[in-house]
Amino acid sequence: MQLRTKQDFAALMHKLLDPLLGLYSPGGARMVPGGAGASYGERAIGLEGFSRPLWALGPYWCGGGAAGPFAAIYQKGLASGSDPQDPEYWGDTVDYDQCFVEMAAIACAILEAPSIVWAPLSGPAQKNLARWLYSINEHELPHCNWRFFRVLVDLALESVGMPSDMALAAQDLDEMDGWYVGDGWYTDGPAADKPQKDYYIPWALQYYGVLYSVFAKDRDPQRAEVFRARALEFGKSFAHWFDADGSALPYGRSLTYRFAQCAFYSACVWAGLEPLPLAAMKGIIVRNLNWWLERPIFDRDGVLTVGYCYPDLLMSERYNAPGSPYWAMKVFLPLALPAEHPFWAAEAAPLPAEYAAPGLHVQYAAGLLLQRLPDGQLNAYAPGVVEKSGHGQFAEKYSKFCYSTRFGFSASRSNVQLAQSAPDSMLAFVLPGADGGWVFVRRHSRKVELWADRLLSEWSPLPGIKVTTELIPCAGGHLRRHTVESEFSCTAYDCGFAVPRFAPGFAAAVDGTAAEAHSDALSCTVQSKSGGAGHIVEAWPNTNLYSPNTVIPAVRYEIPRGTSRLETLVTSAAR
Repeated sequence: MQLRTKQDFAALMHKLLDPLLGLYSPGGARMVPGGAGASYGERAIGLEGFSRPLWALGPYWCGGGAAGPFAAIYQKGLASGSDPQDPEYWGDTVDYDQCFVEMAAIACAILEAPSIVWAPLSGPAQKNLARWLYSINEHELPHCNWRFFRVLVDLALESVGMPSDMALAAQDLDEMDGWYVGDGWYTDGPAADKPQKDYYIPWALQYYGVLYSVFAKDRDPQRAEVFRARALEFGKSFAHWFDADGSALPYGRSLTYRFAQCAFYSACVWAGLEPLPLAAMKGIIVRNLNWWLERPIFDRDGVLTVGYCYPDLLMSERYNAPGSPYWAMKVFLPLALPAEHPFWAAEAAPLPAEYAAPGLHVQYAAGLLLQRLPDGQLNAYAPGVVEKSGHGQFAEKYSKFCYSTRFGFSASRSNVQLAQSAPDSMLAFVLPGADGGWVFVRRHSRKVELWADRLLSEWSPLPGIKVTTELIPCAGGHLRRHTVESEFSCTAYDCGFAVPRFAPGFAAAVDGTAAEAHSDALSCTVQSKSGGAGHIVEAWPNTNLYSPNTVIPAVRYEIPRGTSRLETLVTSAAR
């Protein structure tokens, strides 16, 4: 899709949001685009669907976009949803309420376009909405990016002369400041509890920090400048997560938010920050949007689905309701800019040479070793250091050895069969069982060492087995060296990337100590250097984020009791 002018971006916004027009409730306060459930009930699911389009509509109206039918829906919905006497009332909030998440989009819309979403409301409706929003100050919130939701709500209430609690918001800001780890990176909560670094930094903590730096520049100029300086630093680091083909690194949780991946750069453009040249940031945004638009991420009515490159509930989190994917609307923040802003006239530039050139880049603050291959694909070697409670499938989303922009990764259906486990880019231990064997992989690393040219981790897939893994990037891929200390005999499969099975030109084969799979577009070869046997894992459908049908080339090792040393070479190419 042509994405250059403000009109182009507004047209894309309408392409994404107009299919929702017929899905709002009679009172306008709820919108449910599908039938799947989440860990919260109907009222929050309906509110989520209602609120998340505001991440685009607020900037659109701020930038002079036509009020149109959405304005009438939201004016009606904000009134009915916050009225305790209305059948569509969103409800009184409680501690840790999902409604607090959705308040953030409403708050930002008030800050951006009060003439559309605030001023037209009657006096009683304004009081109801302000009372309902203020309830975020009266309850407990998780110690994570949710703290920023309260900050944004209080800023919005203050901006329209309603009761707020900026002292409490300041406490939240102080707490979040303690999560800063350097080079623009945070942890999404106390590092001891949530050590992983993922997209919750660019599309949440950094994104909201940039918003704050604009919304609160007069009332809190010192903190605003800190956020701006950190965004400039982070923007230089985060560009390494993007492939020249427009894709971003598939890594971590909440990936159904899709093109929220590039929303941080949208925030920078809106705020007048240039961690990269303006044309380079536009290039990242445009390529990422177009990469997504080329994939079947919509249902037959044009509504975004839960999934990644196709509809897929298997990879979703328990907090992904049908309206969740519209968190991606954060990318449309530049619509708040005037038509004459230089962003709209800029040509979308390629990644700067320092990011596109083959080689290694260590992100110590993020805990990742990044490798750009000559064909443009990006590999990220991950430490497997994550919070212990998690949100489901953390082993798949954070603890694989390597994540690739060209292959995606697989989220297992179960651990009772190797094919169901689909353990791409993992060393999978299989213990005999009646159903084909139980599968165990790296979940949490006990110790990690990140160097300029390799990553070492110590981990245990289950009691009785300890593994030390060394990942060494090399030409075309990486070498894995595993030292396995086992109290019993078992089998292990050292697996490569998942290759699309029914793609044009597909073939897979085993040759002694090696296994290879390829299509016309991609190839992956796994070669044992220590006596294993080639093997092809026929993964169950819908496990991989990129393709619904894949095979995984692997090497099978028989693990005796005692100490074993395994060495496997994994290479891949975009053909």
